[in-house]
Amino acid sequence: QVQLVESGGGLVQPGGSLRLSCAASGFTLDYYAIGWFRQAPGKEREGVSCISNSDGSQYYADSVKGRFTVSRDKAKNTVYLQMNSLKPEDTAVYYCATDSLDCTTIGGKPYGMNYWGEGTLVTVSS
Repeated sequence: QVQLVESGGGLVQPGGSLRLSCAASGFTLDYYAIGWFRQAPGKEREGVSCISNSDGSQYYADSVKGRFTVSRDKAKNTVYLQMNSLKPEDTAVYYCATDSLDCTTIGGKPYGMNYWGEGTLVTVSS
């Protein structure tokens, strides 16, 4: 059974950092593109970042470029999203997702993925 589990969310002050993890079971995560998405209260879900399988290319939404970094740990079958210089507007439930070998993006934002984790809440507040 394909399963993705996010972790690492929490409460952080503006300017702080968090590292989210996306752990896979039932499949080898390294074979697939992994996208990160977020949904803030009262807003639609949006793509944040993606790392492809084919060449490891990374994609970022303009709103997080330069602050967030996506990476893989093949040995742990896990993808990470390192989030630095966090802002209150980064507050959201963050999800990882997968569906294909390569990222499909518009403006650096991934879309079109069908296998999702349950999400982890990130709250940026003083």
